[in-house]
Amino acid sequence: MNLFTIPSPSSLWTTVRSGGAFHVACSFAALWAFVKVLRMLRWRVKTTQLLGPPRTSLLYGVSRDLAITQDSGAIYERWATEYGVVYMTPSVLGQTRVVLCDPRAIAHFYARETYVHTPLSLALLKASVGKGLLWAQGETHKRQRKALTPAFSNAAIRKLTSVFYDSAYKAKGKWDTVLESSKDGDAVIEVQNWMNHISLDTVGIAGFSHDFGSLDGKPASVTEVFDTFGSNQPSAANDIFILLASVFPIILKIPTERRNLFKKLSVTMGQISNELLIRSRREKDVNIGERGQENSVIGLLIKSEGQDTELHMSEEEVIAQMRVLLLAGYETTSVSLTWALIELSRHPDVQTRLREELLAFGPDPTYDQLKASLPYLDAVVHETLRLHPPVPESIRLAAADDVIPLSEPVRTMSGNMTDSISIAKGTLVTVSIAAINRSSTIWGPHAKEFKPDRWLTEDGIGGKAKEVQGHRHLLTFVDGPRTCLGKDFAIMEFKTVLSVLVKNFVFEMRDGPDTPVEVARGILPRPRVVGEDGTGVPLRIRRYE
Repeated sequence: MNLFTIPSPSSLWTTVRSGGAFHVACSFAALWAFVKVLRMLRWRVKTTQLLGPPRTSLLYGVSRDLAITQDSGAIYERWATEYGVVYMTPSVLGQTRVVLCDPRAIAHFYARETYVHTPLSLALLKASVGKGLLWAQGETHKRQRKALTPAFSNAAIRKLTSVFYDSAYKAKGKWDTVLESSKDGDAVIEVQNWMNHISLDTVGIAGFSHDFGSLDGKPASVTEVFDTFGSNQPSAANDIFILLASVFPIILKIPTERRNLFKKLSVTMGQISNELLIRSRREKDVNIGERGQENSVIGLLIKSEGQDTELHMSEEEVIAQMRVLLLAGYETTSVSLTWALIELSRHPDVQTRLREELLAFGPDPTYDQLKASLPYLDAVVHETLRLHPPVPESIRLAAADDVIPLSEPVRTMSGNMTDSISIAKGTLVTVSIAAINRSSTIWGPHAKEFKPDRWLTEDGIGGKAKEVQGHRHLLTFVDGPRTCLGKDFAIMEFKTVLSVLVKNFVFEMRDGPDTPVEVARGILPRPRVVGEDGTGVPLRIRRYE
């Protein structure tokens, strides 16, 4: 027997004529509610019902608590201790999220293309960087990634090491000038802004053979827009706006101040990318013939425009890749460098030991030496990446039903124990990168402390941490098919710049080693000394004699 009949177009038209628009609206509202109820019932049947924290807000669940806290990772970790390695959290307008804190479950999650961007993520990425590698999914993502991969090979990055050094030494020269004019031989320098400019100039030259000149103080529209994000902190109203947009992405079209900033960023990056692309097309023969640019980012993008290539990209896609590289190159490495300088200022013993290793080594290390011959530099870099991942969490949507295996059993809401969980299509799944990277269960009792030595001994990384898939058992670069393509580029730039700065300067917190540092927001979360405007991180710097 057919319990539910779908109205035909003719019957709907009859309803419109007889009952008017109000009745039609009511009919569609009832139909929408009915479909939502059916989906909810299916979700409850198909998804393992797990324990989890109670909602603190009828409207937002626990999402607002996570949005406004300084350390969402600590909250996720506390809930994992209380409810198990996988659990459920109430979210916006009755939604529920499944949170994974189990290494085996996380490896499964990242390895499967079953888990895709949420509608909110797609809308935000398309609006800011276009239909490039960050936005793309499925076969489109595979094609774009394959086209760009040669630009991030070991051979390609080896050739770029001199570019990293050039930017680092340019910043050193500017700081030397500041210190020469100081009576006391030291100066307070706002380092985050300098790290931003090192990163931007480096990605401009390395990716596009273009010098933005931001280290020289040259005004550039893209620099101004990037800097605006630091000085324009999102309001509480913006947090609520984004939470609601997770359910109704269409409201992102409302012209809020923050949205207008992202729109300006997108337009500006699009303009500069288009200008660089036009210039590079004109110089294509010279660049390839004389400078071996065929495996540079810009060279590969121009090559991919050819209609006869297997990995063809449209002009829209090419411009989007350039915007992605500009944004990622500027935002992530600069955040990591700033955190490294903060941690070294807080831990002068670590700073001294790192400097001693660098000075004992002698001249500037080559690419291969940076990779393999400076173990303490490597430890400092990876400890910074562990404690301070630039992107603190992953949120994806299950595009199909799935079963996720667990490394240890958990108790379900019904009281039963299970070593796997069922996930229904449409389920939101979250992995807190910050929680996993800093978990005491995974990394041991000193997980919250900055201890580079953990990377130097056999037992420094425990058994549970070794179960975490990803670069060096970290989720900082995520894992699976969407692992950060620029990972090796970012690590080599990080090591190069840090080696030059630490070898030549001594860093201290301006107000002492116990100076409180909080998390503010640029485009990504950024450190800020408490009480400073924007994303200010003033450090006291002097030359190392």
